[in-house]
Amino acid sequence: MVQILAGEKGEGKTKKLIAMANEAGKSANGSVVFVDDDNSRMYDLHYSVRFVDTPKFIMEDPQVFRGFVCGILSQNSDIEKIYIDGLNHIVDKVSDADFVKFIEELEKTSVEAETDMIMIISRKQDLLPAEVQKYLV
Repeated sequence: MVQILAGEKGEGKTKKLIAMANEAGKSANGSVVFVDDDNSRMYDLHYSVRFVDTPKFIMEDPQVFRGFVCGILSQNSDIEKIYIDGLNHIVDKVSDADFVKFIEELEKTSVEAETDMIMIISRKQDLLPAEVQKYLV
């Protein structure tokens, strides 16, 4: 299942996401992964949470990012949850229609891989397309 934490910058979304990842890392039977666009939060995570930073990779397109997530999933078949921060660097460059398509494709990937994906979007909830409102936490 895909879940989205939305809100304006500075509302504490990243702290909440880190707390969720840490809690999952402590109790998960499988692996927990945290994807971020920089490594400044790496030491805030529980040692059991695998940290992946994305600056080394060019991901200005949602399909490239989806492929990146599929690559993570292909490396380990027991990933229970993937937490994603810094998604705005990709999402801000696409139309709402492409964003909806991206979220729907991630949902399919999530269901097929039996992996929950929780991500942050720095945008007011009411400004998100109606089709993704059902994914909001």
